[in-house]
Amino acid sequence: MNIRIGNGYDIHRLVLGRPLILGGVEISHTVGLLGHSDADVLTHAIMDAMLGALSLGDIGHYFPPSDPQWAGANSLILLQQVNQLVRSQGWQIGNIDSVIVAEKPKMKSHIPTMRDKLAHTLEIDPNQIGIKATTNEQLGPVGREEGIAVYAVVLLIVVPEKTQSSF
Repeated sequence: MNIRIGNGYDIHRLVLGRPLILGGVEISHTVGLLGHSDADVLTHAIMDAMLGALSLGDIGHYFPPSDPQWAGANSLILLQQVNQLVRSQGWQIGNIDSVIVAEKPKMKSHIPTMRDKLAHTLEIDPNQIGIKATTNEQLGPVGREEGIAVYAVVLLIVVPEKTQSSF
């Protein structure tokens, strides 16, 4: 099999006194996401999708909230480690598609920077990363602005064998 697909999901509660970080971008907002690390739900959902595609568990297995070394960790650093694991297994990212579900703040102006930061971290082209944003139409905890959720899908492809030229 030359392709593998994984999906990821994450949700974090919005609270006072925390920065709002999505895709490695700090977004000005009155509240931020609560979590053991920087609580970047976009990056977390992408990591879970990458790990899931290869049946390697989830991010809690690699970066448990009970481990103090991950307290306040930059999720882009964690993503880099997951990407190294995926590459060590002989796979690379074909593309990523994700949806941020949040009532506020508006995400549109931040998406290009998120794509650039994620692409740089993953060493891929920003055109391989899709990020969309929607609201939950004021339904459920996300709709009541209690949290932000993200859904992500990742397509992994086998790293092509390096061809050796015969001179």
